[in-house]
Amino acid sequence: MIQRIQSVFLLLLSLAMLSVLFLPIWSKTDPVSGQTLVMTAFQLAYENADAGMSVSTSTWPVAALAAASTLVALFEIFQFRNRFMQLKLGMVNFLLIVATIGAGFYFSSLGEQMLNVKMPGTFQAGFYLPTLALLLNLLANRFIRRDEQLVRSMDRLR
Repeated sequence: MIQRIQSVFLLLLSLAMLSVLFLPIWSKTDPVSGQTLVMTAFQLAYENADAGMSVSTSTWPVAALAAASTLVALFEIFQFRNRFMQLKLGMVNFLLIVATIGAGFYFSSLGEQMLNVKMPGTFQAGFYLPTLALLLNLLANRFIRRDEQLVRSMDRLR
C-alpha cells in the first residue's frame, strides 16, 4: 500500500540502495601521475590503468549487501498486513545497511593503500546514500510502530 507514509519511506530507501549499485562510492587521485582510483559497488580499479598498475579488486560484498537491502525493503512494503514482520524486516534491513557502510569503509581503506599518496581519498555520492537509507529505514519503522499502537488502542476500545 503506497498511500501509507512508511511505504513511501521504504520505496525511497530501496531507490537509494539501488542507486548505490550504479554510483561511484570513493575515489582518489594522484596529482603527480594523474592516476585516479575509483571504487564502485562492483570493483576498485584505476580509471586509466597503465601496464604497471595492479589489477582491479572486486568489491562484490558492497553490491550484494546493497542489492539485498533493496530487495528486503521492497518485500517489506508488501507485508503491510503483518506489521510485526515489517518490524523484523526493518531490523534486518538496518543490519544490511550498516554492513554496506562498513564494507564501503573497508574497501576504501584498501584503496588508500593501493594508491600511495599522502592525500586522502574522497567519498562520493554512493557512500552517502546508505546513510540516507538508514534514516529512511528508521523513519519507516517509527511509523510502522505508530500504526501498530493505533491498532492496539482500537482493539482495547472494542
